[in-house]
Amino acid sequence: MTETLTSPPPRPLSALRRRLPRRRTVLKAMHLAMIPLTVWFVIATPEFVRSIWGARGAEINSDIALVFVTICLIWSVDTFFRGLAGRPGPKLSPRLKLFHQVLHKTIVWGLFLVAVGGFLIGLTSDRMLFAGGWLPIAPPLGLERANEIIGKIHIYQFYALAGIIVIHAGFHVWRHLRLRDNALRIMAPKMLHRFL
Repeated sequence: MTETLTSPPPRPLSALRRRLPRRRTVLKAMHLAMIPLTVWFVIATPEFVRSIWGARGAEINSDIALVFVTICLIWSVDTFFRGLAGRPGPKLSPRLKLFHQVLHKTIVWGLFLVAVGGFLIGLTSDRMLFAGGWLPIAPPLGLERANEIIGKIHIYQFYALAGIIVIHAGFHVWRHLRLRDNALRIMAPKMLHRFL
């Protein structure tokens, strides 16, 4: 009697993985989305938001913030569990390779801490705050002084992160132009490669 070997049925998780976009594709999309979002929150003071959208400004800004925080959390969780998606370029010296690692990990942790800061603002608020106008941020504890301190820390934290992101962008532009290692092509969509 001969046995016929049959392959086991595909597992649902592996079938799902085949349908999902590759990790680098998702990271490129998040990377591209974070550029205008970060610029927006650097310039989006309450007065500026009101001048553009009027009374609905805070609500629209909250929608944009929800998108920003969602990307922050997805990116952070992905990196915490799977590490950085790429290695430092071979043309970088050992010191610059270390700088590359520290810079990228600082940004990922910074994105995560910005999201945590927003949660703590909601937690210490005297009323229920909603992200995007519909998602409760945290149960309000009414800690006025703590809310004020966390609010200031959150602002400084975000601007510090924006500064680190500018250094990060400058570092990759320098690599691309000086070392000619195509650093900008790594995270840019293929349609933009001919311009780089």
